[in-house]
Amino acid sequence: MVVYVLAAVSAVGVVLLASRLVRGTPDPDPDGPTVGHTGSMVSALFLLAFAIAIVVPWTTIDAARQNTYAESQAVAEAYWSAALLPSPVRERTQMGLRDYVELVRGQEWDLMADGRLSGEGWARLERMRREVTALRAEEDEAREHRTAVLDHIREISAARRQRAMDAATAPPPGLLVITVLTGLVVVFLPFLSGARPRGMTLVPLTLMSALLAIGIYLVFDISQVFSGALAVQPDAFTGVLPELRRISAGG
Repeated sequence: MVVYVLAAVSAVGVVLLASRLVRGTPDPDPDGPTVGHTGSMVSALFLLAFAIAIVVPWTTIDAARQNTYAESQAVAEAYWSAALLPSPVRERTQMGLRDYVELVRGQEWDLMADGRLSGEGWARLERMRREVTALRAEEDEAREHRTAVLDHIREISAARRQRAMDAATAPPPGLLVITVLTGLVVVFLPFLSGARPRGMTLVPLTLMSALLAIGIYLVFDISQVFSGALAVQPDAFTGVLPELRRISAGG
């Protein structure tokens, strides 16, 4: 942050020095070349920062949504494979997977809005992994079933780690600050240049200001993956529950 402040101060110093050293025609008019050049550059900088602040979270949200479906599919595959394990490990593993899905789509989803996951979810996966690993398998077929379940549990854990990273992901604070500052400069630049809009000239300026405010609010609203207007919903885990029940019923 200190580097950014120093860079801004240096830029201001360069402008002041150039205004003293460079000779030329005075330009005091609100519609002069200086204001026109400044306005176009500020607008371009705002559009660049705004586009990055929209596109990056949007892409992250889309990837996070796909990851939730990958995780829920891994749960379904683990449930299928667990059906081939001997009792009582079969029943405990399948119940553990159902409880895991209920935990994720309920209590844990609320925590992810704050950028974190529950420790209970990790604990449940570890308990299932230890129990399946401890299963004695004398025949090759039984060992294959045990290995298949363990592989799917590892897939669930990998997708869960990615979900934890997605929950904690946010645009750089500096990008949001630049978006806000450049938006304010775009709005107030006519006044800073000496213009005094009156009457109907205030209508387009007011409309532009309102749209900019909505756009900047949207930037902050979608900055978190699991909260806001574009938040990823637990649809993948809600949708996998009927499939788990169907597997249990032999469908």
